[in-house]
Amino acid sequence: MPKRALIEHRPWILASLVAGIAYFFLADAPIGGAWLILLKGAGVGLLAAYSLLRNRGTDAHLLALVMALAALGDMVLELDEAAGGFAFFLSHVAAMALYLRHRRQNMTQSQGLLAAALLFLTPLTAWILVAETGNGMPVAIYALALGGMAGLAWTSSFPRYRVGLGAVLFVISDLLIFARIGGALPQEITSWLIWPTYFGGQFLIATGVIQTLRHELREE
Repeated sequence: MPKRALIEHRPWILASLVAGIAYFFLADAPIGGAWLILLKGAGVGLLAAYSLLRNRGTDAHLLALVMALAALGDMVLELDEAAGGFAFFLSHVAAMALYLRHRRQNMTQSQGLLAAALLFLTPLTAWILVAETGNGMPVAIYALALGGMAGLAWTSSFPRYRVGLGAVLFVISDLLIFARIGGALPQEITSWLIWPTYFGGQFLIATGVIQTLRHELREE
């Protein structure tokens, strides 16, 4: 990577990491609700800015939209869970559009089976986890988009052990949320796992997609 590119764009990655790690440790600190909400959105929001600055193509714009909607969801969830969930639903739809533009040409049977498992088992598991709360149907509909996003990410031409893994971590994070809501896991456990798996997944997705797009651009 050229030295100038490192100087110009690495700060966005560093700032995203700082914001994401800071939120994890300050989530329960009395620093003020509005400031904490902004800090929560900054981690993935900075990934959206990074996506736009590192590549000017349509795919990078789609990725930036994915990250921006997720950052919006991060913040709105603190005020309205339904509205925040809808922002994430839109983020998953945008991500699916991105991954459909980059389909893997030669897919193995195991890759296809894992994608199918993510598509069908994610909403089923989510529904089971929250069934007793009365929110099984809306959660399952959301989780269907979540599982579809992860399945398409895994079978896209983007690197599986960055983008695909990042999407799977996102699924794990949301299932941990549903497990907490449904009482399957105590908050003492989920509070340590939800944010790292979510933010780590988003970080892997953003950097993996941009790295691939820039590699493709150099080959043209």
